[in-house]
Amino acid sequence: MTSTVTRSWPAYYDDQDLNYRDYWTSRDYEHDAEVMAVRRLLRGRTFEHAVDIGGGYGRLSVVLADFAGRVTLVDSSRQQLDLSAAYLRGHPRITPRLMDASALQFEDQSADLACLVRVLHHLPDPATEMRELHRILRPGGYALIEVANLAHAVNRVRYLLRGRPVPLSAVDLRSPALKASGGIPFVNHHPATVIGQLQATGLRLEQMLSVSNLRHRALTQLLPRHALLAVERALQDRLAPVYFGPSMFLLLRKGQKADWERPGRF
Repeated sequence: MTSTVTRSWPAYYDDQDLNYRDYWTSRDYEHDAEVMAVRRLLRGRTFEHAVDIGGGYGRLSVVLADFAGRVTLVDSSRQQLDLSAAYLRGHPRITPRLMDASALQFEDQSADLACLVRVLHHLPDPATEMRELHRILRPGGYALIEVANLAHAVNRVRYLLRGRPVPLSAVDLRSPALKASGGIPFVNHHPATVIGQLQATGLRLEQMLSVSNLRHRALTQLLPRHALLAVERALQDRLAPVYFGPSMFLLLRKGQKADWERPGRF
């Protein structure tokens, strides 16, 4: 079966004012760090069908295509999918489709890899999207999730100086004016909370990386690109247990069978 949820995303998700491809032109280090993380997490694995949920113009879809026989790029923005037409030229195994992450128009268990990168920071309560992701994954399939990390090292210092713990619930980073105008949500999540939510759907955490650990203007301007990436590679795995970086990349796997399917359960 496919999801029966109707399209319900607000108009701001089809943002005509932001060219997301232009957004990344000045973020080479972040892009390279994320590509590095994706390749490290998927290394040695191959997939029949990968779904890049909220993948924009296909920035990471082309990376997933190195691991999957076919990739479906899903986004709720027509503008982003229009941009993907030029970006994905020469990638016939990547198919763009307009749909909402909370109502994925795929059959149950029809993908063996589902990715959600740079999406959770627009979802204050991602429970529906997580259930949809789990639904479309085959038993034994993998989910690759990026978390905009509320508990990153600099933020922990900020909260410590205020004498407050880092919240476990999502924190909206929008200004009061932007909130009042109904602008697109922009939230950070605590990785431990997200991991718990994903595990509650039936996904098991297998690996975690701390990503974009040197994301500071002074460092990115001071150090040459090759040096930045060499340090990044050394830190991604080592700093993951302490949720150090501004982005956490998680690799999770769906169980072969749900509890209720196991013989002798009842």
